[in-house]
Amino acid sequence: MNVAIVGTGYVGLVTGACLAEAGHFVTCIDNNAVKIKHMRAGRLPFHEPGLQAIVLSQLHGGTLRFSTDLASGTRQAQVVMLAIGTPSAADGCANVDSLLLCAKALADTLDHSCVLAIKSTAPVGTCEQVQSFFKARQGLRPDAPRVEVASNPEFLAEGRAVDDFRKPDRIVIGAETAQAGDTLSRLYARFDPDGQRTLRMDVRSAEFAKYACNAMLASRISLVNELANIAGKLQTDMKAVCKVLATDHRIGPDFLRPGAGYGGSCLPKDLRALIRAAEQCQESAPLLRAVEEVNQRQVRLLFDSIQRYFGGSLWGRRIAVWGLAFKPGTDDVREAPSLALIRLLIDAGATVRAYDPAVCASIPKLAGRPGLELSRSAAQACRHSEVLVVMTEWQEFTEPDFSALASSLESGAVFDGRNLYRPEQLARFQLRHFRIGQKVQGKPLAAHRHAAMPAHSSPG
Repeated sequence: MNVAIVGTGYVGLVTGACLAEAGHFVTCIDNNAVKIKHMRAGRLPFHEPGLQAIVLSQLHGGTLRFSTDLASGTRQAQVVMLAIGTPSAADGCANVDSLLLCAKALADTLDHSCVLAIKSTAPVGTCEQVQSFFKARQGLRPDAPRVEVASNPEFLAEGRAVDDFRKPDRIVIGAETAQAGDTLSRLYARFDPDGQRTLRMDVRSAEFAKYACNAMLASRISLVNELANIAGKLQTDMKAVCKVLATDHRIGPDFLRPGAGYGGSCLPKDLRALIRAAEQCQESAPLLRAVEEVNQRQVRLLFDSIQRYFGGSLWGRRIAVWGLAFKPGTDDVREAPSLALIRLLIDAGATVRAYDPAVCASIPKLAGRPGLELSRSAAQACRHSEVLVVMTEWQEFTEPDFSALASSLESGAVFDGRNLYRPEQLARFQLRHFRIGQKVQGKPLAAHRHAAMPAHSSPG
């Protein structure tokens, strides 16, 4: 099939590359000419494992191309997909202005019948609004091509998006006509050969499904974090407790690692948007509000523990931070707990030396910030630092050189914001271990002022 995808962010580019790999002819469209130029040369605007190889292969094979021209890029496309960002507006609602602006442009541009699939996470009713643009055109021109708007939300996790697309847990298609639903089913046939993963429903239900999934995931993370906070106060081992939870088939083993809170481009903004949508329906949504409150509290709890460790003042303290991306496998720092913590540390008078294997120094949110130095290695970040805070569970952080770490850290303390280590691992090297959801073991080093760290949390 001929497919056009408008928007080349995580969703658009992964979708385009994987559909091209499956044998479709795909044109990815973006109004950023520099970005398009780079992608034509195989240089991607973000880090995603396995994606660059697919893009290069499909570019050379002729099944994938990039364009800045909306009219020519969508010409003859049987399916046009909108994968345009819907960030949070000032009031927390999803900002769909760019999405609707593009849809209006397509209503003036498309000269043939096709399916317009909305992949962007957008509020319930967005597809109906977009469909109204084409209905208005048909009202003026009865012979205008028929464009059917469908909802086709994405369920890609950054860091494993390629695998998620190739082997999806579900393919959600919201369409009002069988013809539109059948077209999208054929598009995804390669990824669902037995038809068991495709879930077809009405448009509004498909739009809501993405918000529902993200709300359930955010709730799970916040609940585990809150349990970990309680566990620490009761002197219990949350890691042991999580083993019990994982064996309950009603609960399952995923996302049971306490941490500093969730971040990224989806969960925070989508939860906010869902809360605002509930307000508009006169629903109070107390649980969703509590989920958001718990998540916002987590970084502050971690910060408070570091501050207590230094006797209440961080002025002039030197802190190493491992991990900036909100999760491993990506260079995305949007709403990352690490950045929230770094801001708190710097505002309190500390200096921070941070390292992340994927996040580069050119990222505007980080570059040039007073009090923050981006290091070229994990070892460099710790050199002459007093304590280490681990904020992203990258593989290279799971088994560091503890002997070298003990030599570098002047106070010998590790704040394990991702529950990566066991106390006995660090104790062998006389490293103090402050761990999420577990009582602090051992005695403080006499040469330093320590305060017990309560069970704080970071995301899973």
